Amino acid sequence: MTEILDRSGTSITVPTHELVTAARELSQAGRATTALALLDGVRATDPADRAHIALAAADVEMQRAWFTDFTGVPARLARAEAMAAALDPDATWDLAFLRLRHDYATLILPGGHFTPGPEGKDPAALTELRHRASDLRDTAPDGVRRGWVHHYLGLIADNLFGEPEAAFPAFTAALEAGDGHDDLLTREALRHLGDHAHTTGDHDLALTHWRRAVSVGARGGAVAGTLSNLILLVLLARDMGDEPGSRALAREVARWADAIGAPRLAETASTFLPEGDPERR
Repeated sequence: MTEILDRSGTSITVPTHELVTAARELSQAGRATTALALLDGVRATDPADRAHIALAAADVEMQRAWFTDFTGVPARLARAEAMAAALDPDATWDLAFLRLRHDYATLILPGGHFTPGPEGKDPAALTELRHRASDLRDTAPDGVRRGWVHHYLGLIADNLFGEPEAAFPAFTAALEAGDGHDDLLTREALRHLGDHAHTTGDHDLALTHWRRAVSVGARGGAVAGTLSNLILLVLLARDMGDEPGSRALAREVARWADAIGAPRLAETASTFLPEGDPERR
């Protein structure tokens, strides 16, 4: 149980699990600042509760970082790792997976810029990350968590090693694990399977995957994630010859991304707009 103080100083006791779930859902809804304020404002005496709250805060910071920047992640992650001894086995696995996600981000976004492929990266670091992901897949406590690691194995193969042939079955396994069980995992898998279809020129299949990714992402409460999927529809509209439709959707995505404080998304959306457009950054 965790204690929260309201503005009058009155304490309210809530189950830690409910607190953590609420914070993560706030984060998915684009309210990471509120989620972190909630987690940072509680008072927990039990070491396990404090450790789970620190883990949740690191997870929220990591989710936000993809759409802003990663400067706040290392401190949050270090705090959670310092309390790792108090975590139960499932949460210990979650912490190791969070570290993997951060290390992947460090390798794919050197200097804050998306840089795919193995060129300029330490081969030993790439191999170690892939091995660590394989170990996490083999020790996952349940099918959904295993699906998330399949997803990251796909990202590692696709974006770090440049091996789409190895990535495709990993994304397929992630979709199978998430479908009907985890909308956020399903969204991610569909996003990347759609990318594979788009790369091979199958625009109809890409459209099917990306449209469904938008709907399941919205159902899962992923506001920024849903906007990122809409950018893929912007890309597809342009590639299929609908330049006016592409620009119109890009303007709206840029406007929405600005409104929720997601500058990376706003900048990406604006790249589909002509110079001089009021929504271009």
